[in-house]
Amino acid sequence: MRSGSLADDVRAELAAIAPGRRCDRLAEISALFHTAGAVHLRGRGAIDLHLDLGSSAAARRAFALLAELHVRAEIRTYAPHSFDRATRYQLHVEGAEQTLLTLAEAGVLDADHRPLERPPGRVVARSCCRGAYLRGAFLGGGSLSGPRSPHLEVRTPTPAGASFLRSVCSSEEVRLRVDPRASHARAYAKGWHQIEGYLLAAGVVDAVLDLEERSVVAEMRAEANRLANADHANLVRTARAAARQLDAVRRLRAAGALETLPDRVREAANLRFRNPSLSLRELAALASPPATKASMQRRLVRLVEIADR
Repeated sequence: MRSGSLADDVRAELAAIAPGRRCDRLAEISALFHTAGAVHLRGRGAIDLHLDLGSSAAARRAFALLAELHVRAEIRTYAPHSFDRATRYQLHVEGAEQTLLTLAEAGVLDADHRPLERPPGRVVARSCCRGAYLRGAFLGGGSLSGPRSPHLEVRTPTPAGASFLRSVCSSEEVRLRVDPRASHARAYAKGWHQIEGYLLAAGVVDAVLDLEERSVVAEMRAEANRLANADHANLVRTARAAARQLDAVRRLRAAGALETLPDRVREAANLRFRNPSLSLRELAALASPPATKASMQRRLVRLVEIADR
């Protein structure tokens, strides 16, 4: 998979999964309309619908699903008034009688052809239908970032739609949080465990393996950086301590006080003077008899204290 395009990779894999049952097609198209759809009133009870999608893979998938459900659609493209002006795709659906019946069956409209904020529970009654609904939801309004600070999010036009998505995930033992906003709502998950649970329930396999690999690599790099930083800090502390000890030895020598030190402190002073770059453990091994690292540290601390007085 290409680095830095996790959401596109997931959408491409989701779009390649062909639903085998009509109930799965209905669930997936329901999720697409409940995340990326809009209804337009034309007067005298007539309506049109459209899907507004951000990827060609999602647009092709939605067009194929509608065709399999015998719903005619027209694909159009446009460049939004945004900074990147990335091409977006609209599927326009005329409100023919058969179309309205199919969308009512999918839980997009009610029996009177009014838009529903969330589909009825029958649309996701089966596990296969729940997986199809999660596929459609991500294709319609999903985003994914990682491996650092992993975050999966699905936007819906209403809080009811986000809450419904959360309940679908809960049935698949995946926990999402819902965050209502002024203009939309979002259902989201943080952490690889919940994100991978969502993707696996939706039928994603290759992207999950890639995510796991990226996560492991990121953890290894973080651990390597932590160890390197710790080693660097230890080296700085050791070098500063050795510099203080050498300065103490020189001051005591200049004052003619080195020979008045206790035997073990004087030995430690001479060892440090002759071996300015050795570690405490290495200095302790040169003592006669060999000392422990803690003992050598105590002797050198005593050395500095005497010099400071």
